[in-house]
Amino acid sequence: MKSILLGTAALALTAGVAMADTVRLGTEGAYPPYNFINDKGEVDGFERELGDELCKRAELTCEWVTNDWDSIIPNLTSGNYDAIIAGMSITEEREEVVDFTQGYTPPSPSAYAAMSDGVDLTGGIIAAQTATIQANHVVDTGATLVEYPTPDETIAAVKSGEADAVLADKDFLEPEVEASDLIFVGDDVPLGGGIGMAFRESDDELRAKFDAAITSMKEDGSLNALITKWEVGGTW
Repeated sequence: MKSILLGTAALALTAGVAMADTVRLGTEGAYPPYNFINDKGEVDGFERELGDELCKRAELTCEWVTNDWDSIIPNLTSGNYDAIIAGMSITEEREEVVDFTQGYTPPSPSAYAAMSDGVDLTGGIIAAQTATIQANHVVDTGATLVEYPTPDETIAAVKSGEADAVLADKDFLEPEVEASDLIFVGDDVPLGGGIGMAFRESDDELRAKFDAAITSMKEDGSLNALITKWEVGGTW
């Protein structure tokens, strides 16, 4: 018990130092248009531009860290970075582990994409990225879920015939549908409570700074302008 308490105190101290010095923003870097790695090897996309502006308004120095999606929350809670800004939907399950800001995009519909129409979406094999609201929804429908670490692998699974369809954020799938033989099938699926930044439960002060910055961007219209520019979600 003593070692656990000491570890918690050390983690809290680390978080406090990060807030006073450099705030590390964790993202996946593999989910365009929200976040991706550009030709220069840098984090790019809607959330890169948003995160930089939020840091500016909060008067914080920030740096970007990339992390695989399936361990992105554990590595936040263990102190590898100070916040997650990675297209993460606000859900009750995640709120048991981390604290979210208000949403910086409204809920965005999820959609199914397949190589042909007539796919059995409730009895077939559906691909989704590991640890996402889409994966949970596939299980709830009774379909057979196949999970993959990255979103690109879910699309590859459909193209190779390993899965009948993929379920993902519609704004992620749209460029793939436009550029390939994939088509949207079935109805859009509303999931989640919007997308927000996630923080350790001990970092209320840091979270509040970003929350205030998000509010200011909503009030002056700059957040809607950014959403429209990157064609993500819906406007406020």
